[in-house]
Amino acid sequence: MSPPAIDPLAATFALLDYAGVALFAATGALSAARHKHTIVTFAFFAAVTGVGGGTLRDLLIGAPVFWVQNQTYLAVCLAMALVVWVTRADRWPAATLLWLDAVGMGVYATFGAAKAMSFGVPPLPSIVMGVLTATFGGIVRDVLANEPSVLLRPEIYLSAAALGAGVFVLLASLGLAPLFAGAIGAAAAFALRAGALRFGWTLPGYRRV
Repeated sequence: MSPPAIDPLAATFALLDYAGVALFAATGALSAARHKHTIVTFAFFAAVTGVGGGTLRDLLIGAPVFWVQNQTYLAVCLAMALVVWVTRADRWPAATLLWLDAVGMGVYATFGAAKAMSFGVPPLPSIVMGVLTATFGGIVRDVLANEPSVLLRPEIYLSAAALGAGVFVLLASLGLAPLFAGAIGAAAAFALRAGALRFGWTLPGYRRV
């Protein structure tokens, strides 16, 4: 009997999903490291940050919650917490968390939008699902760490996630292969966020002179 065929596209998106969870889990553990917390708190921050956005997305689109169906996601979060613990991450450059978060945000914005579209969600709500997937875990992380939320920081963040998700949805709707649409969307999101971190790009505030 021949082995079952493997869908390369599905396998690629699964890898992107794990990568996004791992990156966000690392930022959660890094936040715990900066506050000198215990290994248990490292694991908790990593798990909440890693799966938080995807959990909200799945609940809203009526999908089975991904980490409940597949325990590997929690294992990835715990592994990242352990890696951050043993590598003395409190000595890493302060900007490490921001840059890891930027990469994870780009990957997860496009993946979240792609999963929403695969469940028949219309384009505009799919973009919103991409933004929630990419940002909600970080919001919860900052609240738990008693740090200013990414929502309240002046530099561009949500807009970058919206750009990545929007580019993916547009290109996928025009018929571009999802893998290429996802890569372009993730790159666009990361580029905008990187510009905000490097050059201080911000959106104008209400009646701000």
